[in-house]
Amino acid sequence: MNRGRTNQSRGRAGELLAAEYLLHKGLTILVRNYRYDQGEIDLICEDGEELVFVEVKTRTSKVFGDPEEAVTESKQEQLRKVAEGYCQEFCLDDKFYRFDIVTVMIEGEKSTVHHLPDAF
Repeated sequence: MNRGRTNQSRGRAGELLAAEYLLHKGLTILVRNYRYDQGEIDLICEDGEELVFVEVKTRTSKVFGDPEEAVTESKQEQLRKVAEGYCQEFCLDDKFYRFDIVTVMIEGEKSTVHHLPDAF
């Protein structure tokens, strides 16, 4: 089995669960998988008047730690650059925004979603 394809499928499933969760919480999904330069943001949402840039981390176990621990300082910097690119592209320089992390644990048929607003 191709491990990369399995990880991609799991990632897509996690992003779908995260999007459904955020919609249920009242956020509006504006863009999925926004690419800018060398980076990507999984979900861009609105929460009232605030833009929300969301990094989704999907795991099947905690062998390598909690999923949010994978959002390292260098990953955060990359996400900031992509967010700045999005704001420039759509002339949103005056818009308030934040960065959230949504973790999805998929264990067999059970999945758990955890939302960390304003994570960094």
